[in-house]
Amino acid sequence: MRYHFTDSEIKTLAAAFTVLCDTREQENGHITAWLKRADIPFKRRSLATGDYSIMAPACPEMGLLRDIYFDAAIERKNGVDELIETVKQRTRFENELIRGQRLGFFAVVVEDAAGYSRITASDYRSSYNTKALQASLAALSLRYGCPIHFIPAELSARWIYTYLYYFALERLRRPGLI
Repeated sequence: MRYHFTDSEIKTLAAAFTVLCDTREQENGHITAWLKRADIPFKRRSLATGDYSIMAPACPEMGLLRDIYFDAAIERKNGVDELIETVKQRTRFENELIRGQRLGFFAVVVEDAAGYSRITASDYRSSYNTKALQASLAALSLRYGCPIHFIPAELSARWIYTYLYYFALERLRRPGLI
């Protein structure tokens, strides 16, 4: 089924966008606290890919009897050390990136604004060689079309919401993508 939404309908749906938080996501109190403060609805549910996604709840008054789930996900890492451990578990991480590649939008957010600087300076707990780590991150990011963003932890919730929100908004604006 294909939908073409008016600007008014898009505004109504966007006002109800709900962030989905994966049930396996741990230590995300700062994310959910920001969403609460910003009065942004969120739900915990199992996600096949990533830690966060977005949906528009059913809107019967517009004829939408079902929720709309957007093909977007964000994988969050709580710092460089977690990112490195994930990269070391290469098969598992690559499987996540492969699933993400099938989506319209998939990104990795690392909560460490100085993360790339720390990686180049070998300022992390792992004994992973810095050049090998940089090569792995670049290769994985390029191979699977998945950018890695180093964001301050205090801004990560806003970043996650902003990117998911505008992805969903763009999907609603382009007929045939929903």
